[in-house]
Amino acid sequence: MESFFQGIRSRELTGLQVRKRPYIGDKASDFAVCGALEVEHNGEETPPLAISFAKSSKNSHVLAVSDEDGYLSLFDTRKNFPPYASQQEYSDKSRISDWEAHQNAIFDICWIKEDTNLLTASGDQTIKVWDAQKQKCTGVLMGHTGSIKSIYCHPTNSDLLVSGSRDGSFAMWDLRCKNASKNRRTEACITPTTMIRRAHLSPQSKRVRRKKAASMSITSVLYLKDGISIATAGAVDSIVKFWDTRYLKAQVTQACPRPKSSTGKERRLHGTSSLSQDSNGVFLTASCMDNSIYLYNVLQLEKGPVRSFSGCRIESFYVKSEISPDAAQLLSGSSDGNAYIWQVNKPDTDPVTLKTHDGEVTAVNWCPLDGKIATASDDFTVRIWNIQSNYFSNSRSSSSIRRRIMALPTEECRKLLRNEEQMGLAKTPCSLHPSDEVCYEIDSPNSITMPSVSTPESQKKRFSSDSDSKETFERTPEAATKSPSSVLNPPPSSLKRKTIRDYFLAA
Repeated sequence: MESFFQGIRSRELTGLQVRKRPYIGDKASDFAVCGALEVEHNGEETPPLAISFAKSSKNSHVLAVSDEDGYLSLFDTRKNFPPYASQQEYSDKSRISDWEAHQNAIFDICWIKEDTNLLTASGDQTIKVWDAQKQKCTGVLMGHTGSIKSIYCHPTNSDLLVSGSRDGSFAMWDLRCKNASKNRRTEACITPTTMIRRAHLSPQSKRVRRKKAASMSITSVLYLKDGISIATAGAVDSIVKFWDTRYLKAQVTQACPRPKSSTGKERRLHGTSSLSQDSNGVFLTASCMDNSIYLYNVLQLEKGPVRSFSGCRIESFYVKSEISPDAAQLLSGSSDGNAYIWQVNKPDTDPVTLKTHDGEVTAVNWCPLDGKIATASDDFTVRIWNIQSNYFSNSRSSSSIRRRIMALPTEECRKLLRNEEQMGLAKTPCSLHPSDEVCYEIDSPNSITMPSVSTPESQKKRFSSDSDSKETFERTPEAATKSPSSVLNPPPSSLKRKTIRDYFLAA
């Protein structure tokens, strides 16, 4: 374990260069299962609930797995075994460590502080901070009154995080604010700095029995890349709400896939099982219980979803999806026992189907620094997938490897998205008022143009090598004179705006 954690660099993930990713084709044969991990303890199998690859370049091969029995396990996914090796053999030799983190199910996990610590969100209504090397709890976050379904760390300050709970609230935490009191195990107790209750309520909440906590449950939370905005989604409907952490009296704005019904009949409501965002934070995905996954451009929320993906079955809130770090692919679990991968720019094309699981595929995760992915299932296994070896060439030619991208800081991202000469952008006026509770229809795939997510260098190469490309790019909202500034690109301080609420008001 000590050698595993040696050489960890003390810098944040934001601003790190993302390695070139292997090109992912449109055939299932492009993928190969390089390992199947059995999730069991003391001879008893248990379904995995959350999986997460470590985030730093030194440790990205390490996969954390949490399960229904409250155990947290770490595996080394670099281990190679012959095809005839059993799941038990692969699991035993790949396991780095495991321990009982909670005496209840662990619904979400999150790596922080350059992978030296792990956060676990549990059904026991607490979040624990773990020293990943010593398997020692260093803090307990207490304040929720329901199972904690989702946690997400601040993009640049790993002491800050947000959580969403089945009690209908989301909370903000600062790990530096420890109370003097300790619990029976002498673990430091931490209380939330802010808690917003009843953040997602059903329109019919007055008629819903109190026992049905799912009617207001928050299923997923995200800390956006600007570091001051939070996105939340719930079990009650498909609305994604956006909040300013400095002004939490009301949401800044919201987005959802369909407009409100113009008739007197109440439309059927579908909950959201998960949210995800790419490395640059420009795109956000929402898995909806109507068996669709919606893609939003955070810079253009007023348009509603710019893409939708179908083909998987999302019949429980355990089924998750995740966009790849480079925003090129979308990976999702499914209730039919398969995992699916779509090309983001080809939503109408049939997805790649990954088969081998015998139960509902729930959690999914991309390795942040290569083409490896992991899928978890109710068949008590976690499978590691890799691009076939023939897709890896020593020359790493541009035709077989995706372009390099950078997780840019806010200022650099603003300059990049505003650069009209390099990006070849066209003005797109838009406006949105925070009090407008209007949902938007999905734009026709044929009329959508998606902004580029890449560095200026790669843009120059793209235009020089793909001169016949028909792809067009839109200018960001702040480019228009009467448009609001975006969540990701706050206006200059000279404008003296105080909250993100102002970013969505027309000039």
